[in-house]
Amino acid sequence: MRNFSELNEQEVLALAIALEEEDERTYDDFGHSLQANYPDTAAVFAAMAKEESGHRRRLIELYRKRFGEFIPMIRRTDVRGFMKRGSVWFGRPFGLDKIREQVEAMELESLRFYRRAARQTKDASLRQLFDDLAAEERRHESKAESLAEEHLTPQARDEEEKTQRKLFLLQIVQPGLAGLMDGSVSTLAPIFAAALATHKSHDALLVGLAASIGAGISMAFAEAASDDGSLTGRGSPVLRGIVTGAMTTLGGLGHTLPFLITEFHTALVVAMIVVAIELAAISFIRNRYMDTPLLRAAFQVVVGGVLVFFTGIIIGGAG
Repeated sequence: MRNFSELNEQEVLALAIALEEEDERTYDDFGHSLQANYPDTAAVFAAMAKEESGHRRRLIELYRKRFGEFIPMIRRTDVRGFMKRGSVWFGRPFGLDKIREQVEAMELESLRFYRRAARQTKDASLRQLFDDLAAEERRHESKAESLAEEHLTPQARDEEEKTQRKLFLLQIVQPGLAGLMDGSVSTLAPIFAAALATHKSHDALLVGLAASIGAGISMAFAEAASDDGSLTGRGSPVLRGIVTGAMTTLGGLGHTLPFLITEFHTALVVAMIVVAIELAAISFIRNRYMDTPLLRAAFQVVVGGVLVFFTGIIIGGAG
C-alpha cells in the first residue's frame, strides 16, 4: 500500500474515479436490496447513485483532457488511510438504520478525500473540480434529506415501518420464540426425571446441560435448513439458526442452573419457580409480538409445559 501523499495528480484523479464508481455501485446495491420491501427508500438510493455517476463522468472528462484514455486501476485498498468497507453484497440482508449509518460514513470519507486531494494538486482545473466535488459532498446530506422528503411521504414511511416490523418478527422474533419454547418445554421432562430419580443436584445439572446444549444445536441446524428465506422473506438461514439455537439453549439453561445449588430440595424448588417464570415470559412474548391474546397464549404454553413437567415427575418418581 502507498501513502496518499505519494500519489501524483494522475494517480489521485484515477483513484477519485474508482471511488465514485464504488460509491455509485454501493448505492445501487442498497437500492436493489431494498426494492422489494422498501421501494420508496430504494428510489432515494437510486437518485444518489445517479449523482455519483455524474461525479464520475466529470472526473473522467478532465482525466482525458489531462492524461489521455488509459486510466490505471487504483483502488482504496491500494492506498493507506481509507476506512475498511465490508462487501455490501456479503452483508445482506440490510437494516435501514445500518444502511443510513454507512451512507453517512461514505459521505464524510468522500468529503475528506476531495479536500485533501484539492490541497495536494497544483493544477488549477483539477483543484477546482476537487473543490467543487467537496462542496457537493458537503451538500450531499441535505440532498439525501430532500430526496427522502420527495420519495418518503408520511404514508410511505408508515408502510416501511410496518414492513420493518414484519421482517423483525419473521427473522428474529419467530425463530427466537420457537427456540425458547422448545428449550423451555422439551427439556423439562429429562431434567426433572433425572432430579427425582437420583435426588442429586449434580446429576440433574449434567442432564440439564446436555439436554439444553444438545437441543440448541439440533434446533439451530433444523431452522437453518428449513428454508433459505428467498421466498418466505425470513432472512438469512444462518442468522435464524443462530437465534433459534441460542434461545433453545437459554430456555433449557433457565431451569438447569438452579441445580448448581448443592442442597437438592432447595434446588428443586428454585427450578420449579424458574419454570413458572419461563412459561409466563413466553406467554407475554407471544402476546406482545405475535398478537396472541394473553389468556390464549398462557393456556397454550402452560398446558403444554405442565404436561411435559408431570411426564418428567412421573418417570423420575418411578425410578
